[in-house]
Amino acid sequence: MPYFDAASSLPPHPIAREAYLAALDDGWADPGRLHREGRRARLLLDAARETAAEEVGCRPDELVFTPSGTRALHTGVAGALAGRARVGRRLLVSAVEHSAVLHAAQAHADAGGVVREIGVDRGGRVAPDVVAEALDEGPEAALVCVQSANHEVGTRQPVAEVADVCRARGVPLLVDAAQSLGWEKPAGDWSLLAASAHKWGGPGGVGLLVVRKGARFAPRAPVDERESGRAPGFENIPAIVAAAASLRAVRAAAVAEGARLAALVDRIRGEVPRLVPDVAVVGDPVHRLPHIVTFSCLYADGEALLHALDRAGFSVSSGSSCTSSTLTPSHVLVAMGVLSEGNVRVSLPPGTAEEEVARFLAVLPDAVAGVRAALAPPDTVPDGDGDGNGDGDGDGDGPGSRTLDALGKLCPLPVIDLAREIGRVPVGGTVTVLADDPAARLDIPAWCAMRGHTFVDERPNPDGPGTAYRVRRDG
Repeated sequence: MPYFDAASSLPPHPIAREAYLAALDDGWADPGRLHREGRRARLLLDAARETAAEEVGCRPDELVFTPSGTRALHTGVAGALAGRARVGRRLLVSAVEHSAVLHAAQAHADAGGVVREIGVDRGGRVAPDVVAEALDEGPEAALVCVQSANHEVGTRQPVAEVADVCRARGVPLLVDAAQSLGWEKPAGDWSLLAASAHKWGGPGGVGLLVVRKGARFAPRAPVDERESGRAPGFENIPAIVAAAASLRAVRAAAVAEGARLAALVDRIRGEVPRLVPDVAVVGDPVHRLPHIVTFSCLYADGEALLHALDRAGFSVSSGSSCTSSTLTPSHVLVAMGVLSEGNVRVSLPPGTAEEEVARFLAVLPDAVAGVRAALAPPDTVPDGDGDGNGDGDGDGDGPGSRTLDALGKLCPLPVIDLAREIGRVPVGGTVTVLADDPAARLDIPAWCAMRGHTFVDERPNPDGPGTAYRVRRDG
């Protein structure tokens, strides 16, 4: 069964398995002790640190191992903010950061700090001049957080340029490199960096945090003597050794494998819109990781689509609001202002065969069609022109405006109802959709852009709960 969810986690790399098992024999003792067993454990820990530091591009004494990538981010954000508390309490984060960074930002806000969110374009990319404007608007910033590449849509960020902006203003930059570190050494003169081993085929439960010399950093209490006080607790040396060994192994093959996977992703990006109607491929088409492609399908339930693909033999992920884990749209898709319904993220692991991609493309159209048909009978599924009768021209024989009550309905039902209703008003007429699903704020404007209608505005529902969205029929 092809596993196409590499952006979430990878199975252990063969080198990780070998290194872990080998380190079990000598890496079980306390590396802080002076006896023979402790010295052996310390040698393994130091060697792993040197290996990881070489792949990151930092000094070994700047890198510590943490119990997870999430813990590395939380520690990095909190420690950097504490170290610059006298300078200021303003934290700048991009709107598409991993939830771990956003949770750390919320904790900072809850403690009385100020958080400024930096917007992105429709490709999910941060503009360095926007970062500069946010820094210059004052008061003094303590820290900026910008990921190296996005975990949901694969968009690479201009980290080197952002680092230059921050350096010119004397503000440290923390980079979440979890998605990109297995592919490349992080660029730029950043100050802090975090990553997670399970993203590149290392064991779960190992993260790394880099704090470059010169960056003010104050570990948050309680601390102990391990890992410079930045990651208290007994080190899992076999897992750390496996993480470092697998990072070196995947980086050795990254250039060739990245080029191969990029070609497969290009094929998916090109063929999905041709094979499946009413699909939007999202994410920056140029500045992106080689193995991730994300697309959203109108009139499709995201959770149902994941199950349909799972039954067809493919493990994929989603940022859609229509999943069992959340009833709100992905914050990444919201920040980008793109369609969220029926969202599918395909992230190819190293070694993915061309035949597996071809089979995915073969089963995808039927999977989407089946999900759409389950939400609405085939003869009432919107056919693209909005009238739902399949004739492609829209009858336009209704009154000049109509109100559609979609309160209580979850995505994609409000958009499906809108697509049917729009054909019942003449060109120039409006449909007001009453909806309380948070995804409607994203998906109704996105539907208008895809179908060639005008999204007029949104306002609170004057007669009750929810929001009123006005759409004008333009054709």
